[in-house]
Amino acid sequence: MEISGNTAFYAGLSSIQSGQNRVDQAASQIANTTIERSVTSQSSEVQVNRLRGVDRAQESDLTSNIVELSQGKTQAELGVKVAKASDEVLGTIIDTFA
Repeated sequence: MEISGNTAFYAGLSSIQSGQNRVDQAASQIANTTIERSVTSQSSEVQVNRLRGVDRAQESDLTSNIVELSQGKTQAELGVKVAKASDEVLGTIIDTFA
């Protein structure tokens, strides 16, 4: 029996990597938003928004970034479970045929 690339294992690893990328991107955007807010904290937020032309959609970006952060975490955790399950199944198959 020849065992070539275990697709379930690689799918798990891919999911981990995608989840990590999602977490990195969301965390970076949250950090940028936090830095912008701390710089402009001396002015009222209404004045700053008026000067920058910020609309309500941009204000909700923080919320969507936090959701993306949570989704990335969940995606990475599920990828780990898939990779572990695939590894256990492969070990069982090898033990059975050895």
